[in-house]
Amino acid sequence: MQENLERKKTLNIFLANPRGFCAGVERAISIVEKALEKYGAPIYIKHEIVHNKYVVDTLKEKGAIFVEDVAEIPQNAITIYSAHGVSKKVELDSEAKASKIFDATCPLVKKVHNRVVNLAKDNKKIILIGHNNHPEVEGTSGRVAEEVILIENKDDALRLELDDSNNLAYTTQTTLSIDDTREIIAILKKKFPNIIEPKSDDICYATQNRQNAVKAIVKDIDLLLVIGAKNSSNSNRLRDIGTENNKKSFLIADAAEINDKWLENISNIAITAGASAPEILVEEVINYLKENFLVNIKHIDGKKENIVFNLPKELQ
Repeated sequence: MQENLERKKTLNIFLANPRGFCAGVERAISIVEKALEKYGAPIYIKHEIVHNKYVVDTLKEKGAIFVEDVAEIPQNAITIYSAHGVSKKVELDSEAKASKIFDATCPLVKKVHNRVVNLAKDNKKIILIGHNNHPEVEGTSGRVAEEVILIENKDDALRLELDDSNNLAYTTQTTLSIDDTREIIAILKKKFPNIIEPKSDDICYATQNRQNAVKAIVKDIDLLLVIGAKNSSNSNRLRDIGTENNKKSFLIADAAEINDKWLENISNIAITAGASAPEILVEEVINYLKENFLVNIKHIDGKKENIVFNLPKELQ
């Protein structure tokens, strides 16, 4: 046994903090779990409650049924909206058939929804900075009848031409960081000097904190592993930070996706998790690495998160 240990190479694991679940994700998952406890299965959820297969599969085992189209939900079924939010049409369609609805939309996303609605009431032309086909973007755009202009990148912003540029406002997808949107916003402000900014920051605190945590350690590592789903916007962005710093960086769903070739000739590895990834997946990755290395774990201090979002009164 001692001989085997001596043959193992030492691997320094830098655990980014904060990482994993944010308050909005914790609230959304709790809504599903408590609704199942109170009302029993099945309960129907519009879209994945959060973008993580482990979470979704765990809730499926408890009796949650995930659908993409409200038409798939039976009459008088209990329905839950995902953390990403839904359009006004989805809301109206589900209200027409559900016996009870619980809205698990992240309160920070809900804040953007309210802003878009108020801008439309004031007859403002709305620009939304975000990713096409992302459920949050679809939900936010669908809160108003008026067209919302989607800007995904700097090129979109540069190409944008509007007849009336004096009645313009912008908002952003919450899971983009300040760094993600800074250059786009600068272009919009230069082209449209009178554009109205959000009264307060629309960026999700968790998105920014997790990115800052990776930035704080990325220069000291050989490899970055981000635990999260391929369709998770904030997880993909965490991986991008490593790539932009010329570090080998991979987005993995769990330990089973680790390629041992990634671990060759490395000494320092950073591990983080997207806002929808549970800590159990981080633990599994660490345990996998312990099978192959003498592991030295370093917990990196980061911004403390104490935010808690209340559950609906019926589920408290």
